[in-house]
Amino acid sequence: MSTLFSRIIAWEIPSYTIYEDEYVYAFLDIHPVQSGHTLLVPKVEISYFPELEEPYHSALFLAAKKIAIAIQKATNCTRVCTAFVWYEVPHVHYHLIPTNSIEEFQTTTTKTLSPEEFTTMQHNIIQYL
Repeated sequence: MSTLFSRIIAWEIPSYTIYEDEYVYAFLDIHPVQSGHTLLVPKVEISYFPELEEPYHSALFLAAKKIAIAIQKATNCTRVCTAFVWYEVPHVHYHLIPTNSIEEFQTTTTKTLSPEEFTTMQHNIIQYL
């Protein structure tokens, strides 16, 4: 059975795509901690990060570096914080969250953004890739 993220990668579920290559797919989180919160997922269904093999492992981090720089420019944040989380969806996903303080990263509150706000942020990040 395909995970939610595999269905997004296959374009069965719409997303605000930020980046895609042979091994990685990145899109805006629809329940963002901060505007610009992006998820990177490998294009293989692996539920636990230590089990992620090459070339997916390296590709994930190379893409994350490029995308984090673009997020920082697009949001004018101080830092892009990162986290691996895999409980909600059994598919490795790497969070990139623009922040100006540790409190912004540690919050459990999510933002509600309009489709227009998502689209604007998507375009703003992509322009810096």
